[in-house]
Amino acid sequence: MRKSNLPFIPDFYDTYIQKVGDTLDLENALEQFGSEYFTADKKILLALGDQAYAPGKWTVKEVLQHMIDTERIFAYRALRFARNDQTELPGMDQDLFAANTLANKRGVEDLLHEFAVVRESTILLFASFDDKMLLREGICSEKRTTVLALGFTIVGHGLHHKHILKERYYPMLESN
Repeated sequence: MRKSNLPFIPDFYDTYIQKVGDTLDLENALEQFGSEYFTADKKILLALGDQAYAPGKWTVKEVLQHMIDTERIFAYRALRFARNDQTELPGMDQDLFAANTLANKRGVEDLLHEFAVVRESTILLFASFDDKMLLREGICSEKRTTVLALGFTIVGHGLHHKHILKERYYPMLESN
């Protein structure tokens, strides 16, 4: 299904969903902007792994861990709603999560591998949903959303962080 199939675009998630092109269906978007999209810059990520672009900002490794954690949470939400679970799900505190990882003790290659495994799992999960399931709704972070919107949010969240990496982190190599 494509973004045009969304019955509504939920507030807050709209900034991520809008980053995904209108011509891609969800399955192709998850694959196109999956692990290979990020490993294409593996050498840059390896060179920058422990660096942050400013004091108090996340390192590249922490950004990668954040992407992994967030994808897992959004996929879990999608699973709950696809199975017609109407339990309102809480939000997540991304800064709390980031402060409680061991991302900076891990290698960039390890994080990229984990991201690839998580994305493969996400692709398989969404492939198991039919159209009716993709349009099921639920509430998370006090926002009404659909399974399909959560899928596009996963893709757009990755695109968002790829843009931040390119814009704020990659230039640090040029200045060294």
